[in-house]
Amino acid sequence: MSAPATGSRGGRLTDLPVLLVAVVWGSSYLAAKGVTTERTVPAVLVLRFAVVVPVLVAAGWRRLRALSAVQLRGAGLLGLILAGIFLLETYGLVRTSATNAGLIISLTMVFTPLAESRVRGTRLPGSFLAAAGLSVLGVALLTQGAGFSAPTGGDLLMLGAAAARTVHVLAMSRMESVRGADALSLTTVQLGGAVVVFAVLVALPGTGSPPWAAAAGFGAGDWLGLLYLSAFCTLFAFFVQMWAVRRTSPSRVSLLLGTEPVWAAALGIAVGGDRLGPLSLLGAALVLAGTAWGRSVADRGRAAPAAPAATAAVVPEEERERA
Repeated sequence: MSAPATGSRGGRLTDLPVLLVAVVWGSSYLAAKGVTTERTVPAVLVLRFAVVVPVLVAAGWRRLRALSAVQLRGAGLLGLILAGIFLLETYGLVRTSATNAGLIISLTMVFTPLAESRVRGTRLPGSFLAAAGLSVLGVALLTQGAGFSAPTGGDLLMLGAAAARTVHVLAMSRMESVRGADALSLTTVQLGGAVVVFAVLVALPGTGSPPWAAAAGFGAGDWLGLLYLSAFCTLFAFFVQMWAVRRTSPSRVSLLLGTEPVWAAALGIAVGGDRLGPLSLLGAALVLAGTAWGRSVADRGRAAPAAPAATAAVVPEEERERA
């Protein structure tokens, strides 16, 4: 049975929850920044995902038990990479603005096809390379504020998180051990592995507050923020993606989710009080334009007939977990 036409009422109704996920993800930088300090990063991550993982286990217990030992090991390895993404993003976020964080992390959209083309020895179209260059120039300007200076440590950590996301996407697409694994089970094992990493970090001396100490210092607003990150930015987002890809095309879902940096910037400025100078505003516009352009080139590459390996544009479907 064919998927619903994208112009149909059913297609539009499918788009709305997916677009809401993009808004929720865009707001997650502001929410995480509100409940996290540099000393509480691992503790907050433990609290956040300790709520999520039991729900995922309960929802997919039968399929989770069906995973083979090889698939479990592969998913566990991916969980280590995922833990690195969460740590880089969260430590970066507490050292930079929510606007910068949301825009810099969007570079994953151009990093992934670039890395994939190198791995496969293929060539990307010149238009994609131009879009990537525009995005990188935008990030350079975005981090400058009122004048040219070195990027902050938080900006560099977010850049590292974008690179780590790229590694995660490539690993998921190329690891034989996880091919054919149920998506919910794969996500559950990865998040479980990430929580183990966070718990180990919390137990090490000098890594900040333990979860119970961080929780004791939370006010009502902090608990609401943590619940929002767990329930909406993780559980709601994951289940909406699973629901939507069965009713529309993965490329359409990816395109709608690609509006995340727009919402991150809008909410960071309107709600978070971020202030951008002229150079930063120009940089933000270039990042949004470059990633949108690159995504449109990527979508055309997916839709085009298969080309010889030496010249085909390699643009993998972006699979991501939200931090």
